[in-house]
Amino acid sequence: MALTVGVIGPEDLVERVVAIGPPSGATLVPLPYRHETEAVELVEQSHVDALLFTGVVPYTIATEAGVIDCPAMYVSYDGATLLRALVELLRLGHNVTQFSIDTLRRSEVLETLIEAKLPTDQIQVLPYRPGLTSDDIVAFHRNAREKHDSKVAISCLGSAFHLLENEMPSVRLAPSRYSIRSTLQALVLTTASQHVGDAQVALGIVDLPEPDDGLAADLITLGGSLAALPDGRHLVVTTRGLLEQATEQFSRMPLLDHLAARHSTAYVGFGVGRTAAEAEALARRAVSRATSIGSVASVVSMSDDVEIVIEPCGDQPATERGPESLPLLARRVGLNTQTLSRMRELVATLPDGLTTQDVADHLAVQLRTARRVLKRLERAGLAAPTGTHQQGRTGRPPTVYLIRL
Repeated sequence: MALTVGVIGPEDLVERVVAIGPPSGATLVPLPYRHETEAVELVEQSHVDALLFTGVVPYTIATEAGVIDCPAMYVSYDGATLLRALVELLRLGHNVTQFSIDTLRRSEVLETLIEAKLPTDQIQVLPYRPGLTSDDIVAFHRNAREKHDSKVAISCLGSAFHLLENEMPSVRLAPSRYSIRSTLQALVLTTASQHVGDAQVALGIVDLPEPDDGLAADLITLGGSLAALPDGRHLVVTTRGLLEQATEQFSRMPLLDHLAARHSTAYVGFGVGRTAAEAEALARRAVSRATSIGSVASVVSMSDDVEIVIEPCGDQPATERGPESLPLLARRVGLNTQTLSRMRELVATLPDGLTTQDVADHLAVQLRTARRVLKRLERAGLAAPTGTHQQGRTGRPPTVYLIRL
């Protein structure tokens, strides 16, 4: 199955990337915006394997908002891009020894000019930094014209360029085909590598007080193989996909229920890592953690420091069980009981679904924190995106989550 790469940027640059085409084994999904501040909403609405930003500005905005949860890169505007723009300015008769330029690093700009044997003493540079807005960039270019007699404004940001082009000679930089192609290739390779790592194996360690002839039969639903460890415990080898399926997105573990019916103590620890060695280390940590929870418990540990606690719940399917106790739910999800209690209050008032903004308002937290709460609930199988609704706002509609607490 081909990897999907969402391309986020202004419409013309997104079209440029799509026209160049994806590397083998990938499909490009255009996600254009009218203004770079829409990048956050685009990321939230996207369902892709990776994200390619057409520049550092939208990438930084989305990164600072904490909404990126997949491999992401941005296309850099290298020295060759600037050199090509200077040649075009010369062709049109502009003075290329006095200009202002934004976003690029000062050292990069000066190095390009020195290689082209152009003077650098009357060049004004505004490197991009988090929090810098298009209004800040426009003000920089206007100030450079008024105080430093800059003749041309060179911008990497489309929204700033469109404000400046009617005021002074202006040029908008666009990434080169080479930069786009090389960044796409690097992104696809990184994403494919991560997917392979995540899909390799999930290792489990089962610690029982006595031999159990029924253990192999219990593992059928996991599609796993069983081996004896030197210390008397059992090693289970399966895949992450089968583990998620058998545990209903880590919400219950039938294996643990069966063991609880036959043993006074039973501990199961699963590790999910990018390599088999990492998965085994996580599994050992998980089973050790399980012994501190109760007489029968299971823990799933992941490479991103997420630990999900699963305790026996009987043979009832998840859809027929009543609400879990807050302490149990908190251990399983990785949130504190106060947060979950407040979330239950919110779900009671919005039973048909809620948005990230609803969570942020109710918990009195930033949107970034609200997204993390929803991500943890979603990962534990307690939240699912069900669609979007406009809510009388402009721009892209927010995602609606159905929460089961």
